[in-house]
This record gives sequence, C-alpha cells and structure tokens, in this order.
Amino acid sequence: MLMMIFAAVAGLVALVGGGELLVRGAVQLAERARVTPLIVGLVIVGFGTSMPELVTSVEAAMRDAPGIAWGNIIGSNIANSLLILGMAAAITPIILGQGKILRDPLIAVSASVLLLLLAISGSGTFLLGLAMLAGLATYIVYCYRQEKRIERQAGTDHVAPIDKAIALELTDPALHGKRNGWGKPVALTLLGLLILIGGGHLLVGAAVDIARIFGLSETLIGLTIVAVGTSLPELVTTIIAAWRKQAEVAFGNVIGSNIYNILGIGGATMLLAPGAIPSELISRDLPVMVASAILLLLVCFFFRKFGRVTGLLLVAGYCAYLGILVAAAL
Repeated sequence: MLMMIFAAVAGLVALVGGGELLVRGAVQLAERARVTPLIVGLVIVGFGTSMPELVTSVEAAMRDAPGIAWGNIIGSNIANSLLILGMAAAITPIILGQGKILRDPLIAVSASVLLLLLAISGSGTFLLGLAMLAGLATYIVYCYRQEKRIERQAGTDHVAPIDKAIALELTDPALHGKRNGWGKPVALTLLGLLILIGGGHLLVGAAVDIARIFGLSETLIGLTIVAVGTSLPELVTTIIAAWRKQAEVAFGNVIGSNIYNILGIGGATMLLAPGAIPSELISRDLPVMVASAILLLLVCFFFRKFGRVTGLLLVAGYCAYLGILVAAAL
C-alpha cells in the first residue's frame, strides 16, 4: 500500500516537474525558431501547461480506465472554478476590468454544456474527438486575431490563453532562455516529455491499484486525487498572479485552462481512445462542472469581481462537493 501511495506522489511530482521542463524547452525552441511571442503564449505555453492533464487522461483512457480519464478532466475544471479561483480571491480580491470579460467565460460554458450533452447521448467517437480539437484550434485562431487587434489598438484586454502564458511567466520569470543553440532546448523538451509520460504512467497505475484495494470507483479517484494533483500548476500560477495584483490574468488563467481541458484534453482523449463518457458522471459531476462555469459567468456579468467573501464561498462549495463525493463512496 505504501508503495502505491509513493508511486502516486512520485507520479504527481514527475507530472509537474516534467511539465515545467517541457514548457521551458518548448518556449526556447520556439524563440530559437523565431516564432512570434503571441504564438508562444497561445499555443506553446497554453498546451504545455495543460500537458499534465493531457498525459494523465490519455494514459488512463488507453489503459481502459475511462473513469480516471474523464474524472480528471471534469474534476480539474471543478477544482479550477471553485477551489483555485476561490483560493486566489480569498487571498486578494479579483476585480475585473471593463473589457470583454464575458467572452471567454461564455466559451467555457458552451464547452461544458457540449461535454454534458455528449455524455448524455453516449457519444464518443474518433470524429467527435477530432471535432473538439478543431474547435480548440478555431478558438486559438480567433484568439490570435483578437490579440493582434488588441495590440494594434494598444489595449490591455487579453484573451484567456494569453493570460495563461502571463500567469506562468509571473511564476517563472526565467522561462525565456538565451538563444545559444538548439541542443539545450531540444534536450529540455525531450526530457520533459519523457518525465511527463513516466509520471502519467506511475500516477494512473497507482490510482487504479488504490481504487481497487479500497473498493472505490476509478471515477472517484479521477475526480479527486488525480484532478487536484494535475491542477497544481494552475493553482500556483493563479495564486501568484492574484498576489501580484494581476486580477484579470489570474481569472483568465482559470478560464483558459477550463477551455483547454474540455476541448483539447477531452478531444485528444476521445481521439486516441474513443469511447463514451462514463454514465456515472452524468447525474452529479458534469452538472456541477456546468453549474460552476455558469456561476463564474454570472459573477462576471453582475458583479465584475470576486471578493474575499465570494472566494471563501467558492472554496466552501468545493469542500461541500468533496464531502458529497466521499459520502457517496462510503
């Protein structure tokens, strides 16, 4: 049992560490190839920071553990919306500006509703996965054009994927390396990818074994241990962004992560391991994910801020959700 717990912790550490190395290497490769900073933020950093969730969900799906795969995606979004954003707001109020703050939350709600409808219909095909990835690609292209327009207008109203990149840079100021050759960036990228894959293998294997020993469902493990563990990078970057008074960056980091999780990770999971989303997620967890996305949209629309009280209520809501999960498992 201790070995399984050790393997799970080691897997989580490897996922976080490997993800950091991968992002650092990929950013340096992109800069060495003279890719624009905008593309680095939208694509390289956006996907790189979502790699722990991606590797874990794909590994779980390919090992015939769909409960962990989809539980990780759905649980990560619930944790992002309630726990991570709530903790950030509890530390320092997140006051949003007058820009188009409803744009990305609306996309996040739409993606959440789409996932719920797919689960209800029992659909889970290669083509659907491809369509979800195409949807994410369309979103990224839209963000690119929007950001270029904002740059020309000298505005500050970033799109969510750019906020993801800024949040990471606030956490890791040394993210951008010197252009001193291809060797180091390639080595960092490959090493990060190998560590990520190994960490995902360790974590999923340990999670499946722990679930079987205690008679717990794989979905429960995916919704809790795996989801929170793979969301640690978002937790750190969001809290630091909020602490440094980058309120809209902190908020955009959470929303951007939620969109990438559903369309990117969900699409890749369905593409590589086609299959229906587990039906046990339909009655409770998917509605909670949709409700939390709608809640964030409503707060943005009516209040344009997440104060400390709101933050504490979000965290309390997540604790209540965990309590319901545990009670249902007993």
